[in-house]
Amino acid sequence: MISETNKARVCVPVCVRNAGELRPSVARAAELADIVELRLDCLEEDQLAAALSLLGALLGETPLPFIITYRPRDQGGGRDVSLEERADFWRELPEALRDIEGGGRRGRDFVDLELDLLESPRAGSLGELFKRFRVICSRHDFEETPAELEELFARMARTRAEILKVATKANSITDCVEVLRLCERGRREGREVIAVSMGEAGMLTRVLAPAFGAFLTYASLDAAQATAPGQISARELREVYRVDALNARTLVAGLVGSPVGHSLSPHTHNAAFAATGLDAVYVPFEVTDLSEFVRRMADPRTRELGWNLRGLSVTAPHKQAVIPHLDRVSENASRVGAVNTVVVSEERGLEGYNTDASAALAPLERMVAERVFDLCGASAAVIGAGGAARAVLWALGEWGAWTTVFARDAAKAHAVAEEFGAEWDELEGARFGRFEVVINATPLGTRGSRETETPARASQLR
Repeated sequence: MISETNKARVCVPVCVRNAGELRPSVARAAELADIVELRLDCLEEDQLAAALSLLGALLGETPLPFIITYRPRDQGGGRDVSLEERADFWRELPEALRDIEGGGRRGRDFVDLELDLLESPRAGSLGELFKRFRVICSRHDFEETPAELEELFARMARTRAEILKVATKANSITDCVEVLRLCERGRREGREVIAVSMGEAGMLTRVLAPAFGAFLTYASLDAAQATAPGQISARELREVYRVDALNARTLVAGLVGSPVGHSLSPHTHNAAFAATGLDAVYVPFEVTDLSEFVRRMADPRTRELGWNLRGLSVTAPHKQAVIPHLDRVSENASRVGAVNTVVVSEERGLEGYNTDASAALAPLERMVAERVFDLCGASAAVIGAGGAARAVLWALGEWGAWTTVFARDAAKAHAVAEEFGAEWDELEGARFGRFEVVINATPLGTRGSRETETPARASQLR
């Protein structure tokens, strides 16, 4: 269940290679953060002593709390650091800060210690560290979300740490379910918890974990300085997703597809929510296994998250595949054979609609209204054979246009063309000079890795 209140602490890590870069980077982070993490493991080895000499001044002149981290490479750190070296570092840290009032602003700042160190005999020598700092016990897995998360949580709870942090790789969006459950468990047991699913499939945890009761969420200074896979910038987290305002009542919606990281939909929808004063957030959902996502996260009758999920936009490759999972499908979506919008409710389950058809032809409709040309009887080429192409073909058919489908997969082109009463042809070597309208319904040209690709060059047009 999402929490009624949202602390929404945003922690911005500072990860630099030279000690001289610490002060300006901390100043930048402090403009956006509630907590600043000093990733001392990112420093070049010969810079660590210089950084420690600056640490007291940094803590003293910065009004925000700090998390000090010195992590080994296998836990996401910048270099190999043995357990013994880490223990020595943490044992000596309080002495390095002895001149600061309160010895490190006692009780205000944090240190992040890995579970293996806190479970080792060397943890017994860190008593002074526990006196001066609040201790976070952390465990990172950059390969997967392990099945034994509950057992791992129990081991962490047996340490002396005040705050428990689990960060695991989400290989599927449903891995987020297991991670967010740790927030719910922490709330039941009165423990502070930081829970992160790393990677594109885990991005929703970075936005929604505070609303589930997480102690904080991590965000980067900017896109170029992300310190973990899937981390987004602090400015985007606050200004686009309005993380500070999310709570149990917040309406959650999102974009289901793969890939979705390129999409502008979160920016447009969240801006609209903000402009209309709607308590809602729109999040990209990187979904490869659609059936599991619907069962475990979307369908009100079976989902395992207590969130106010109310709607989904659906994009490639799921516009057709989603239909069997729906309770109702609108008439035009049934005719198109593709769904791009799903309304979720406790009373009616999952209802599918298609807005692609009308939206795709809106610019052409304006030209028709202005008598630039007439769609009725016009010749149109549709490049692609997926859900978007189906919507365009249906809409063009409603206008009375003559259509031809072009696709790399000749069998798909033939099947879709036959269904919508169109002609078909292979995309390879196609010429579009005989068409009045050419519509790209493929992913080519989409912002991201395929941004510079096109299915139709100038030489193929007239």
